[in-house]
Amino acid sequence: MTPEKDHPSTDASGTAQKQRTIQQEQDRRDEEKKPGQGAAPGKAAQTGARAHPEPPMPAQHLEKPGLEEDLELAPQFEAPAYKGSGKLEGLSAIITGGDSGIGRAVGVLFAREGADVAVVYLNEHSDAQETCRHIEAEGRRCILIAGDVKDPGFCRAAVEQTVQAFGKLDILVNNAAFQEHAESLLDITEERLDETLRTNIYGYFHMARAALPHLKEGAAIVNTGSVTGLQGSAKLLDYSATKGAIHAFTMSLAANLADKGIRVNAVAPGPVWTPLNPADQPAEKVKSFGSKTALGRPAQPEEISPAYVFLASAACSSYITGIVLPITGSPGS
Repeated sequence: MTPEKDHPSTDASGTAQKQRTIQQEQDRRDEEKKPGQGAAPGKAAQTGARAHPEPPMPAQHLEKPGLEEDLELAPQFEAPAYKGSGKLEGLSAIITGGDSGIGRAVGVLFAREGADVAVVYLNEHSDAQETCRHIEAEGRRCILIAGDVKDPGFCRAAVEQTVQAFGKLDILVNNAAFQEHAESLLDITEERLDETLRTNIYGYFHMARAALPHLKEGAAIVNTGSVTGLQGSAKLLDYSATKGAIHAFTMSLAANLADKGIRVNAVAPGPVWTPLNPADQPAEKVKSFGSKTALGRPAQPEEISPAYVFLASAACSSYITGIVLPITGSPGS
């Protein structure tokens, strides 16, 4: 399907350029500090229905916002062993950051379970079109909506467009994120801090507020948190802070909407092989990405996406609200 044009009140290309500028400044600092090689990875555990890649991962550094089609090692998102059973039959969903990574994998499984899907994304048009192709291959409808979730006007328009296309809205997945590492708190400029907070926190608030008038009893909101919001991260100070806030927002909104029969939960992934991290870390550090987990490897998106189905489906989780579900590849997270 041809993607919608960027929302007129949102300069998505300007946001992408701003994120690249932040990335380039950090790349310059990394080069000056000449970071050493990552730790040699150990033997990874294979626990899935098929073999998943293990470190060393490709030493690759992507330009933000990061395209999945540019990854040297394609993420596994199709979950061939996952069989749909109508858990979301006839429902309508919005997924922000749905063009790639976890968002793409969730969109595919939502469609496999019977839902129509609106994919909201910044400006990664080629990735979004590929995601749409896979969703439609599952026999469901897909629309593509390009724009910046920092803009509340865009969020309202995205929800209205989804309702117009599908007739209703039953599920919101807040997943869009901006991440850029920093060696020091002093590296985080006001512009960087603003970009991270407004994308990761404001974007979730804007989308939830826009969706709420359309959500009926039995609807669900699933937010993407992070292990960094549970444990912190020395090099992801602002990002970790936003993920901790997302966890608190999830629990608070769950309490606020409980009497309306709308459930709100979050998934807190550990390291996942998506464009997000190769568009953040230096190439040499990407090689050991995920090697410090107990399983010794990063997750693939298809290992995370079933949790979103579980939390979105009333057939699976009608009595679950306000939880943060860690999927980290390690115990005790």
